Amino acid sequence: MDNFQIETAQNVSIYQNVAGIGERLLAYLIDALILFSYWILSLFLLGAFASDGTNDRDIWVFFLVIGLPSFLYHLFFETFWNGKTPGKSAMKLRVVKLDGSKPGFGSYFVRWIMRIIDISLTSGGVAVVSILMSDKGQRLGDMAAGTTLISEKKRVRLVDTLLVKIPENYVPVYPQVTVFNDQDVQKIKTLFSDAKRHSNHNVIVKLAERLQLKMGVTPEETNIKFVEQVISDYNYYTQQ
Repeated sequence: MDNFQIETAQNVSIYQNVAGIGERLLAYLIDALILFSYWILSLFLLGAFASDGTNDRDIWVFFLVIGLPSFLYHLFFETFWNGKTPGKSAMKLRVVKLDGSKPGFGSYFVRWIMRIIDISLTSGGVAVVSILMSDKGQRLGDMAAGTTLISEKKRVRLVDTLLVKIPENYVPVYPQVTVFNDQDVQKIKTLFSDAKRHSNHNVIVKLAERLQLKMGVTPEETNIKFVEQVISDYNYYTQQ
């Protein structure tokens, strides 16, 4: 349940990062803490209000005024804050349609009303089971509304990391790689990986030429092997 692919109306493939159970739970706890704090403050104000000889009708009106915002909390924030509540915003989560577009009020309303089954009546049990069983991370409310909850955090791919596994018997070829720093090699690796992925040989040639000039070497291997050797050698020296 890491991500799923969608096709837009323009036939463009988009990968959505589905929010994990842990992220959802933390967002829920943040929202619950905000609501709990709101109710504590409201009850404190009610105590001060009632001590002035307020009648029962005024107290019921007061309960209605303080209860309505908390009752509509999730619907209000998701509708007017682009699919987010304070808890979701803190965890960088957002409600979207399955095609990646922004849901309308009707979708938010269906999600909200289905919270009664998903969360309120079952203490979240139905929501957890449906999310785990869905390949798009949907609780029942999402399935009914055609929505899901995604994470907007940037996922770091393995290819984007600097670290390269070096064998125990590895023998470096170019000690000149020490002229580079971590940021340089990260850029080299990113350019090289993207060029290989898109079969862009010209980029690899130019990259190899720049490295040779910077290091002052004349390699005998191919450009691809040379760049790979530079990345591996740098990792060897920095891991020692």
